[in-house]
Amino acid sequence: MTNEELDDIRPYNDSEINDALKRLTAYKQFKSVLKFLFPESEHEKIINLLNNIHSAFDFQSKFMRELVFSVVKKSSTDFAVKGIENIDKNTPYLFISNHRDIVLDSAILQAVLNKNGFPTTEITFGSNLMSSEFLIDFGKTNRMFKVYRGGNPREILKNSQVLSEYIRHTITEKKASVWIAQRNGRTKNGDDKTEMALLKMLNMSGKGEFYKNINELNILPVTISYEIEPCCLEKVKETYISSHYKYVKSENEDLLSIIKGLTEQKGKIQLSFGKKIEITKSSNSVNLQIKELAEQIDRTIYWNYMFRKNNYISYDLLYNSDKYSDKYLESDKNNFINYMDSLASQLEGDKTEIRKIFLGVYAYPLINLQQRVK
Repeated sequence: MTNEELDDIRPYNDSEINDALKRLTAYKQFKSVLKFLFPESEHEKIINLLNNIHSAFDFQSKFMRELVFSVVKKSSTDFAVKGIENIDKNTPYLFISNHRDIVLDSAILQAVLNKNGFPTTEITFGSNLMSSEFLIDFGKTNRMFKVYRGGNPREILKNSQVLSEYIRHTITEKKASVWIAQRNGRTKNGDDKTEMALLKMLNMSGKGEFYKNINELNILPVTISYEIEPCCLEKVKETYISSHYKYVKSENEDLLSIIKGLTEQKGKIQLSFGKKIEITKSSNSVNLQIKELAEQIDRTIYWNYMFRKNNYISYDLLYNSDKYSDKYLESDKNNFINYMDSLASQLEGDKTEIRKIFLGVYAYPLINLQQRVK
């Protein structure tokens, strides 16, 4: 990995933080965030605070942590953390997480780590999301590094090699943790599943056998659970359209999804840490070892999922059963159906198919637990 390639994807260094924050506070998008999260009487104080910050740690400790917990407080009814005792403060991890919200999944992790005295992580952020100067400055100041999306086969291979080397360098040499989603982009249909291509990418930069390369990264699965799915309408729409023809994003769609994900009500939220994964050489086939590792990560994520009434109701509606009828009241079921129908009415297309996709968003975590956790 060359210095030019590193500079292209890395987060800002501390020497660049203050200039970036001064730009950030001038963006109209930032002022909109302030307006939603903080009373107007505090705006000038916050801007002055940011204009005098000179490190990523101070940015996260003095501003981002409060901002994230303010978002959680305003947009949820309860927030819980499980399994934090599984983390060692002196160990750099590769946190592999399910992915339900563009920004909030990783932001909540950072805030929790910071609040509990753990080092925060560097964060993967798709190049498609760094679509404006505002998002670039916000992301790179918040320890996000660029992951290139798309390209021809040669470009994809090269970008994967650079990403693999950067992640391994960050964990083994910089001794800093990294957050990465288990798949490319958010889960749109509710089926949280680790992509084997991700694990193949991680192995590219290793110098030894597969199991040694993986153990060197200290993989620790993380599960984020939202009682009410962020951007559910948009996910169902994209899934439905993609099943019939190519889905084309509208201008500023990602930015609007980021804002909506932060502001929409999410009910109860839970962040759960699994235990660090340690694998052995189970086969001479690398592909088989990759498959087994993916299943192990998935099992941990499914096991630590927070199940609520919406998951049980969706499962029973999807399968026309009463298997979980003891988990909810009939009034809960009716309220959920009304919620589903109100969203479905906003979409054009086959309503039966749309409702099935909607139910899958909530039911898949329960389906996956039953099918894949042994």
